[in-house]
Amino acid sequence: MNIKDYIASGIVESYVMGLATEAERSEFEQLCTRYPELVAERRQFEESLESHATRHAEAPPDEVRAKIFAALAGMKPEALSSDSPNRAASASMENRNFRGSLAWLRTVAAAAVILLVVMVVLYIRQSRQNADLANENSRLKETVDTNQRLIEKIRQETAVVSNPNSIVVNMTGTKIAPQSRANVYWDSTSSSVYLVVKNMPRLPSDRQYQLWALIDKGQKDLGVFDGTDSAGANVILKMNDTKRAQAFAITIEKKGGSPHPTLDSLQSVGKTELTQ
Repeated sequence: MNIKDYIASGIVESYVMGLATEAERSEFEQLCTRYPELVAERRQFEESLESHATRHAEAPPDEVRAKIFAALAGMKPEALSSDSPNRAASASMENRNFRGSLAWLRTVAAAAVILLVVMVVLYIRQSRQNADLANENSRLKETVDTNQRLIEKIRQETAVVSNPNSIVVNMTGTKIAPQSRANVYWDSTSSSVYLVVKNMPRLPSDRQYQLWALIDKGQKDLGVFDGTDSAGANVILKMNDTKRAQAFAITIEKKGGSPHPTLDSLQSVGKTELTQ
């Protein structure tokens, strides 16, 4: 057993205040024989409660004291100021009764203060535990949502790669970028285009790669993407759809893309081998 966690659970406060169940009390007393630190924690809490009750104990106001005195003596408040022949004789007994009653009231008040302190402590502790649980649930939900999105993405990508209608276009590097390599998975029936980046080096922050579909003598923008480092190889990207393409090409453009390809920065090209 981790005795620190056991103490932090609030069992000491529950035991001292008599709020623990019979099973919890039995377990607590048994553990006290094995763990001196548990006994020390109990004594420290008891002493702190006694100290708190002593510091905050207050005598009742005079008028309250008079009423309590009258009630305990079985008389009306106004009788205290009457000139009864037996007043002097009964004063000593009444004072003794009052002092005993006042001591009892102070004990009750101290117990009430102690109970209030314990309730506040337990409430704060429970509130913190609830807040921790809420944060943990939020983190778990976020993790689950992220994993579900990842699984769905992998499922879609796997479906594209294994789709018999998909045409795989191998894109090889040009003379100015022989290391640039990628594959395009193009489903000509649904127009979906996925790009598998194998080796496209990182670019400056103001530049991005742009994929094009070459159609007859024109071209169509299929979207921009960033390069990969060694840890990001074989990244699968969903690009813009196209119904036609004789070839695919990748150029380097300004961040956000360009309406027309910059041929001087042509990085990779691959033909579809389809007659259109």
